[in-house]
Amino acid sequence: MRGTFYGIGVGPGDPELLTVKAIKAIEAADVLIAPKTEKKEGSVALEIARPYLKDDIEIVYQVFPMVKDFAEDTGAWEANKAEILALLNAGKNVAFLTLGDPMFYSTYIYVFRLLEHEDVDIVTIPGIPAFAAIGSRVGRPIVEGNDILAIIPGTADKKHLEEVMAVASSAVVMKVYHNSAEIIDLLRRNNMTKEAVLVSRVGLDDERIIHDLEAHADEKLNYLSTILTRRS
Repeated sequence: MRGTFYGIGVGPGDPELLTVKAIKAIEAADVLIAPKTEKKEGSVALEIARPYLKDDIEIVYQVFPMVKDFAEDTGAWEANKAEILALLNAGKNVAFLTLGDPMFYSTYIYVFRLLEHEDVDIVTIPGIPAFAAIGSRVGRPIVEGNDILAIIPGTADKKHLEEVMAVASSAVVMKVYHNSAEIIDLLRRNNMTKEAVLVSRVGLDDERIIHDLEAHADEKLNYLSTILTRRS
């Protein structure tokens, strides 16, 4: 009998923010898939879930190329899919761990698409996204009343960023690690820096909170950095 495939959102960093359902799925798993990039050792998602792991759990690290190259080279993705299917066919329950929420800017989405047309039972368990944790951490309502919220990937085309910021009442800007100076300049020109806060690695031991974004515009930021802001 084939095992069940679980996609588990482990939240932004604090292990206590995992849902009860996520913890039960981790405890029921025979194998944990810990995604990582080619450039980094270890897995942040795995470290967040570690307090809930069984002693005999099997941990499988899988390397996933950057999503922007997905259509050009699916070889690594197909190899990971084959490995997951082999584990499921052996009757093992397999849990794929992902930061934040599985269906929100997540590598899991692409794994889900590879598996959804196979004869596999898939259970996706939501997790708390970083921006929700940041709002609670710094005491900042994300939206209220009739606010229009824009959730913006900092990696998007500059023209699209400008168009969205021009109409949003409040914004969540994610993936600001590689062009933070450009993002902060766009926020300034849209009257959105005064109310902005940037948080890196929320809920982790090296969490960092920045309120004066313009003073830190040229700094290199961690990959897990998010800005919450609203128009002044």
